[in-house]
Formats: sequence, structure tokens, C-alpha cells
Amino acid sequence: MDRTVTLPSQPDKTTTVTLVESSSTPSGLELVSSYQTNRVGDPTDLVALAEQVQKGDDFVKANACNKLTVIADQIRYLQEQARKVLEEAKRDAELHHAACNILKKPGNVYHLYQRPSGQKYFSIISPKEWGPSCPHPFLGTFKLQQDMSWTPVDEVEKRDAQMALMDKLLRQQTTLPQHTRTNFKGLTE
Repeated sequence: MDRTVTLPSQPDKTTTVTLVESSSTPSGLELVSSYQTNRVGDPTDLVALAEQVQKGDDFVKANACNKLTVIADQIRYLQEQARKVLEEAKRDAELHHAACNILKKPGNVYHLYQRPSGQKYFSIISPKEWGPSCPHPFLGTFKLQQDMSWTPVDEVEKRDAQMALMDKLLRQQTTLPQHTRTNFKGLTE
């Protein structure tokens, strides 16, 4: 049995309260006085029930909004990560297509220059080694990683530290006994 109640604290808002269905013969037994078991009771009880229902609705809405906000933040973070991955892939592809007369080996550092014709090329000679007689504009220095990606020289230290941390984590995880939950001990130690 549904009852619509206007809350005193929010006169412009109504809440529907669902009461338990009534029966004069529950489970096939006739009641002595169905009035006593089926009456609604004091109108303030109905208002209290409506306030409780409204409070529950407000909490459900707030919780859903909070969870959706967290998901939206995660989506924005993942979109940003995807953008970075695509930019790095584009840069790496362009660097792999730069002209080079030597076989590039992972772990080595290469210096990128650009000829007046627009051709970009790699050299093992740094601008410092060229000195004032550097033949072409210098574009940057990059390290070729083991996974064949390129890291700008100013990010090499950070990348090497990340790789060392991952290597340490992998070594520790293989030597640890089996656990039922993930063990991140030593990640920052």
C-alpha cells in the first residue's frame, strides 16, 4: 500500500512510502481485530517513515554520484595516459625513420640533427664534440631502449630508475613464497 507524504522540512517535495500489504486473514487465519493490525497509526509515524525513505534516497544518490565522480576521474586519467602513449609511439616511429648510416643498438645514445633539406638524421657525435663547427641544427639526444623505444636524454635517469624498480619487483616476486594476496613489499625500499 503506497502513501504519498509531504515532508514538513521540504514542503515542495513529496515522498512515497510503501507500507506492508494488509490482510484480514493472514496465512488463512482470520484476525480478531483487523483494525488493530491494519491501521496506519499516528500521522507523524508516516512522516517519520517518509523522512527515512527520503534520507535513504539522498544517500543512494550521493553514493552513486561519488562513485561516478571517481570513475570519471579514472577515465580522464586513462585518456591522458592513452594520449601520452600515442604521442610517444608517434615520436618513436619518427625517430626510427630518421636517416642513419650506422646500425643502432639498444642501450646507446644517439644525437638527432636536421639538414637544410629537412632530412633528420642520427649521429653518434654530440654537439659538444662538434664544438662550434657543428654542421647542422641539433634537435635532441635520445637513448635507444631495450624495447626499441626512444627516451629523451633528460628523461633517461628517470626511465632507468623506473626500470630498476620494476626489475627489483620482478626479482622479489619470483623469490617470495606463494601468498593469497599481492605483495608490494620492497617497492619503495
